[in-house]
Amino acid sequence: MRSDPSRAGWGLKAATWAGVLFLHIPLALIILYAFSAEDKSYVFPPPALTTQWFAAAWDREDVWAAIGLSFRVALVSTALAMVLGTLAAAGLARTRFFGRDAISLLLILPIALPGIVTGIALRTAYHTAEIPFSFWTIVVGHATFCVVVVYNNAVARLRRTSPSLIEASMDLGADSFQTIRYVILPQLGSALLAGGLLAFALSFDEVIVTTFTAGQQTTLPIWMLQELIRPRQRPVTNVVAVVIIALTFIPILAAYYLTRADEQPGGR
Repeated sequence: MRSDPSRAGWGLKAATWAGVLFLHIPLALIILYAFSAEDKSYVFPPPALTTQWFAAAWDREDVWAAIGLSFRVALVSTALAMVLGTLAAAGLARTRFFGRDAISLLLILPIALPGIVTGIALRTAYHTAEIPFSFWTIVVGHATFCVVVVYNNAVARLRRTSPSLIEASMDLGADSFQTIRYVILPQLGSALLAGGLLAFALSFDEVIVTTFTAGQQTTLPIWMLQELIRPRQRPVTNVVAVVIIALTFIPILAAYYLTRADEQPGGR
């Protein structure tokens, strides 16, 4: 007995939309409650809607301080990851040596480990080395997983790049620097940009590792966690959550389209 292809197609579409709704209804509720006039509890539907909490969030100095710290940490962590991840990819993409696979595994291990394990490990290392908590302790913590994102993008692109391009560049008289600048980097461009955007988004909203490496500093996700525990104005927390959604959605969407374009026929 044959199954009806159209019925199977509708079933797949329904399952897809069910998954989308399951993931995004909570986000829609956050956006809705950012406009709620009720400031002490979550009532559905909200008794009234208002935009006053956006003005209240704008006037909160602690919000701006947390956003500024998160932005600086994400920017520096991403820059550090771009350098280290690209160098690691260049060293492992086309060379073969004893222990190569083990090094590749060690490079991607930090993003596979639970964040709490990474956080405890970093905190123990800082304590053992008597390193005080600072901006840089957070940056190092975030770079541990940001490097992996950049490395994965760069190494995949390098393995797809034809060696004949590099050989042709050298045969035509280009030195190593010129080959890197005019041949390798253009091939890596979109992959590095996508990896950097994803790394920035991951760093900006990271909370678990940050909790163990920040000390008394307050990044935006930590500020939100503290506000949920000891709320003063709950809708303000939702407003800030909406800001995080917007700030992380843009780089993730850009990275998605960059990587998708590379997979199309004729893409690099």
